[in-house]
Amino acid sequence: MFSHMKTTLNIDNSVMAALKREAAKQGRTMSQLVESALRLLLRSEKSQHELPPLPTFKSGGHLVDVADRDALYQAMEGR
Repeated sequence: MFSHMKTTLNIDNSVMAALKREAAKQGRTMSQLVESALRLLLRSEKSQHELPPLPTFKSGGHLVDVADRDALYQAMEGR
């Protein structure tokens, strides 16, 4: 069984007019569109959590200057 709650919202007249047009265009009710939009908003907020920092480690320094092509090939191929 679905549970619905009636509530009152203050919505700007231009937003309400656009909502009515979009609801008519999609053949849906304004309530359905508002609920869908709120679900998308709330879902996207959950997925915007800050990512954990990347791990760091000490490598002992650079073995080769990657800008030096010959040194890079020598390190990769053991020349």
